[in-house]
Amino acid sequence: MTGIFESFKQQFLQSRDEEMSLEEYLALCKRDPLAYASAAERMLAAIGEAEMVDTRNDSRLSRIFSNRMIRRYPAFREFYGMEDVVAQIVAFFRHAAQGLEERKQVLYLLGPVGGGKSSIAERLKSLMEQFPIYALKGSPINESPLGLFSPERDGATLEAEFGIPRRYLSGIASPWALKRLNEFGGDLTQFRVVRIQPSVLRQTAIAKTEPGDENNQDISTLVGKVDIRKLEAFSQDDPDAYSYSGGLCLANQGLLEFVEMFKAPIKMLHPLLTATQECNFKGTEGFSAIPFHGIILAHSNESEWQSFRNNKHNEAFLDRVYIVKVPYCLQVSEELQIYRKLLKHSSLVDARCAPGTLEMMAQFSVLTRLKEPENSSIYSKMRVYDGETLKDTDPGAKSFQEYRDFAGIDEGMTGSSTRFAYKVLSAVFNYDQTEVAANPVHLMYVLEQRILREQLPEETQRRYLEFIKAWLSPRYAEFIGKEIQTAYLESYSEYGQNIFDRYVTFADYWIQDEDYRDPETGASFDRSALNSELEKIEKPAGIANPKDFRNEIVNFVLRARAQHGGKNPKWTSYEKLREVIEKKMFSSTEELLPVISFNAKASVEDKKKHENFVGRMVEKGYTEKQVRLLSEWYLRVRKSS
Repeated sequence: MTGIFESFKQQFLQSRDEEMSLEEYLALCKRDPLAYASAAERMLAAIGEAEMVDTRNDSRLSRIFSNRMIRRYPAFREFYGMEDVVAQIVAFFRHAAQGLEERKQVLYLLGPVGGGKSSIAERLKSLMEQFPIYALKGSPINESPLGLFSPERDGATLEAEFGIPRRYLSGIASPWALKRLNEFGGDLTQFRVVRIQPSVLRQTAIAKTEPGDENNQDISTLVGKVDIRKLEAFSQDDPDAYSYSGGLCLANQGLLEFVEMFKAPIKMLHPLLTATQECNFKGTEGFSAIPFHGIILAHSNESEWQSFRNNKHNEAFLDRVYIVKVPYCLQVSEELQIYRKLLKHSSLVDARCAPGTLEMMAQFSVLTRLKEPENSSIYSKMRVYDGETLKDTDPGAKSFQEYRDFAGIDEGMTGSSTRFAYKVLSAVFNYDQTEVAANPVHLMYVLEQRILREQLPEETQRRYLEFIKAWLSPRYAEFIGKEIQTAYLESYSEYGQNIFDRYVTFADYWIQDEDYRDPETGASFDRSALNSELEKIEKPAGIANPKDFRNEIVNFVLRARAQHGGKNPKWTSYEKLREVIEKKMFSSTEELLPVISFNAKASVEDKKKHENFVGRMVEKGYTEKQVRLLSEWYLRVRKSS
């Protein structure tokens, strides 16, 4: 155990402030540009270089991002489905670091509840902790030593001797620093510089402000106020009598997070105007302006933003806001990763989750967030948004870009939140009284109950329930039916491959108009007999144009053989034929009943088959209790359809 204590002690010692003279600090600036870097530059350095992803090399990503090169940042690796949001945030810091207009703006995250705004803010604050800042020793506002120098008087000298560009000189020293300068008789060498590690916990260069009661909240939350306990020793306008406890004071050279900013009264936001535009702000007392060189990060929901924007009196502030929209995730695969991340950080990580459960929850969440398309199903749109190609299964489906263009820029700003999904999943895992486990049947039931309990508008409630009944339930019946049937057939894969190989051989001879002689049985098939055998597979699947279908399959197999040394591809490799074979294999449910039902078995053989079936389902990831529940549900659904 001594290792963990020693490690903690070392980290603590490394994070302590280091002191140096002003001359030593300037010499450090010459060697290390990060010693005088702006908050935006340090944030960029903490975010790091992007990993370039060529989406042309990934069929799913190529459809979503139109074959573009996209940037992915390791610092935001767990922010699933947020590539565009992260790109906009990084662009803000890059432009601010270059000294462009963004350095004078408030970074404002706008999005629905539970969309990830707070998580992004927390990550940005943790990134701000990575690089140290350098401040005048004793400064209550973490004041940069460069504030002591005038750009007009000292700019050329500092640039020539120490390589510090003139734009880093604000020309404004704080009232505290001016008082110290008078005490030192103008001798700058008496100032000491400290290397400080920004800290969320200590509120060092990172602070958080929240709107309070509108009746008693004033600007002191941002700019600080006089400390009445010090008035015995100092006059009211003395800088040493002031309590630099406001958010702008604490977050200088770092990051100030303003939660639900537009819930605050407008009079409270006025200091932000000068803090962003002029890099300083006025305190509540009569001394000079206080410098501020940091990032202001704000976030709130769309309703607050709309009411604030529609007020004409707020135009001056609106021009100083850099908006980044943070919509809900619209990709099922990425939404799924969000749920897995949640479970990973809970005791449910070891609980059994039946296949298809999290996928169903992700599908429901995404469906509620999508705008209903024209001349296409919303379920197909959801699949296209996830990077699937539906040209073989749904000819009416549109391209990703067509759906996006029709939906407009606000898609994803409404719908069910990730928090709602978390609460539903929690209830599903704990639904059964005897085992902590989740399955789609319980999920559908819990979802329906939650939707009714939420007291949503009637139209929204109807839509949400329709998603479950019209899309999720039928698709899951197909899925669990296939799971049950594949577990029923012991040699499912081998059986499917035999049908595939036989179909391809028969189709090839039929196209060539040649007779076929089976090498194993010696049976001979003329063109009419071949056609009869092929139809036995095609008719249960409802193939409308057998001739074209056969040619298509044979051409596919011939190409595949050429690439794989003359071997037939796997029977699951061609989606359309895979579905045809499965329908042929499972055209009759009756033969399943004695094996999959949990009633008393008529024979020892049936009992053994049943036990083998349950064992194979358990291997797939189900508990024995779930096998019974899902099998009985499937049989009920099949019987009623």
